Amino acid sequence: MGKVRRKAEAGNETHLGAPMPGVVSSVAVAGGQSVKAGDILLSIEAMKMETALHAEKDGVIAEVLVRAGEQIDAKDLLIVYG
Repeated sequence: MGKVRRKAEAGNETHLGAPMPGVVSSVAVAGGQSVKAGDILLSIEAMKMETALHAEKDGVIAEVLVRAGEQIDAKDLLIVYG
């Protein structure tokens, strides 16, 4: 059993939640980093398919809560914007 993670709050603009269960295959950002809309934040592998999650808006990353290789569930909180 994996560790219990915080869930992304519905409607919270600063939260990026996992769209599906899978394994984090890569993390492209770190806390304190500025991102532009469209930048790749991280990738998730699920059912042999890789899905990249992109920034939906310009901002600064406050927290990255996952690392490559970690198992995640749908709606797990992955990244918090500042």
